[in-house]
Amino acid sequence: MLIDTLRHLFQRDLNRVKQELTLYNDEHIMWHVEKGIGNSAGNLCLHVVGNLNTYIGAELGGIAYLRYREVEFSLKNLPRLELLAMLQDTSRRVDISLKQVNPDMLAREYPILVFDQKTSTEYFLVHLATHLAYHLGQINYHRRLLDSGQQ
Repeated sequence: MLIDTLRHLFQRDLNRVKQELTLYNDEHIMWHVEKGIGNSAGNLCLHVVGNLNTYIGAELGGIAYLRYREVEFSLKNLPRLELLAMLQDTSRRVDISLKQVNPDMLAREYPILVFDQKTSTEYFLVHLATHLAYHLGQINYHRRLLDSGQQ
């Protein structure tokens, strides 16, 4: 049951990130950083893609992925369509991977140490869902603050 809920939440929120990027009147604004905002929407999108492909796709789904975390925050000015394609691919990988997770796997220790202490796979998946929602909110705020005329 939790896996079905998580699958739904990841799909919903990845679709919402795609919607947010689509709502920018000027796609170049997605890459702006100003007014005390630490990261651009484009970089947050790249971070979400790297995060989910690493921790769900690769670790749980066995789908090959090589992450360059520093590039998630340094790369700039990718076209919106490229980001949307990345999000779509990530959404597919996350769903394929979560379909493989069963209740016994949820109770087991997550395969790699991410925090200061070990966690269950269940705990870490819930963390990843809230992490995605947090960055979705940041992207929404970034768009409404910097992309004039779009509320």
